[in-house]
Amino acid sequence: MIGWWRRLDGSGRTATGAVVMVCCMFSLGWAAIPLYDWFCRVTGFGGTTQVGSGPSDVILDRTITVRFDANVDRALGWEFEPVERTMTLRIGETGLAYYEVFNPSDQPLAGTASYNVTPYAAGVHFIKIACFCFELQVLQPGERMLMPVSFHVDPSLVDDPEASHIHTITLSYTFHPSDLPASAQTAAVTN
Repeated sequence: MIGWWRRLDGSGRTATGAVVMVCCMFSLGWAAIPLYDWFCRVTGFGGTTQVGSGPSDVILDRTITVRFDANVDRALGWEFEPVERTMTLRIGETGLAYYEVFNPSDQPLAGTASYNVTPYAAGVHFIKIACFCFELQVLQPGERMLMPVSFHVDPSLVDDPEASHIHTITLSYTFHPSDLPASAQTAAVTN
């Protein structure tokens, strides 16, 4: 295999090396988004929350306050806000919060919610059991909807040296516009 490399002159080696480098850079660029997403989900980096399948088995006496924040990308134009601004729970206790969203436009719109928690050290301990943010949301013209999020703060928070001092966590969502699914476009034309 090395024989073909030796047969190349200086400019051929340079060109081949450049092509290999470009291919490697393209591959790394293509893989960066899924690898970064995986890294954030595993470590809670940047306030990325975790996904759980059910409630915590342990509930502590220590309480924590969860604040709720709502934002909308201007391009979407929805009205979006938490029903309750804060909730105090015991660590490990399951909380259920609602956000209200309204589409004031005259056309159906689709949106996807991105989310994080602050302080970032709490991300690995904030467990979502069910959330509207896991799915694309489609609202018809003038439609208003209550959207739930079920969560708990994992008791491991009290043993984490970087997070044990945390008494308040802010859960923040931002809705971004998404492409309207074909089924929603068909329903809008039919109605």
